[in-house]
Amino acid sequence: MKSPCLDISWVRKMRYVKVPRERIAVLIGKDGKTKEEIEKHGIRLTIDSSTGEVKIEGDDSLKELDAENVVRAIARGFSPEKALLLFNDDYYFELLDIRDWAGKRSSHIKRLAGRVIGKDGKARRVIEEITGAYVAIYGHTVAIIGRMDEIEFARRAIEMLLEGANHSTVYRYLEKERRKKKLEEFGLWEKGV
Repeated sequence: MKSPCLDISWVRKMRYVKVPRERIAVLIGKDGKTKEEIEKHGIRLTIDSSTGEVKIEGDDSLKELDAENVVRAIARGFSPEKALLLFNDDYYFELLDIRDWAGKRSSHIKRLAGRVIGKDGKARRVIEEITGAYVAIYGHTVAIIGRMDEIEFARRAIEMLLEGANHSTVYRYLEKERRKKKLEEFGLWEKGV
């Protein structure tokens, strides 16, 4: 005898992302170009400009997840060009919440965000140049886009800054890791050493 339970296998989980209203125009793009680029991947975006809520639907769950990360990346300050890299299987998105280090006081959040940005953007620029990852600081978050090893490398440098390390210490760490990575590429450094 068949179970009296209803078959709900057709029910799909909807994906929603809350986007700051000032980033909605970036998500849509000039003449809707960014939205079109995302939708080329078999995705439908429904954007509520008044609330900032974006509904993401598609036939492929993995593409939906990629699109969710693209929307989240744009919402957290990345340009559409960098965010669209997330449709590539080699690229990942990571989000760090500065409040995990600063608490909820806005003055502490701003101070720590300033440390990650650095004077005239130097710290962020150095992290991007050495690790190969892209970094965006927006509100109380630091977002990273890159390949897995690039993200791990950038995340560690950002965490060091958020934990209070001197910028010079972080730059030395980055240079040391870059040298080690180059030696590993040439087989002159054993991994795990």
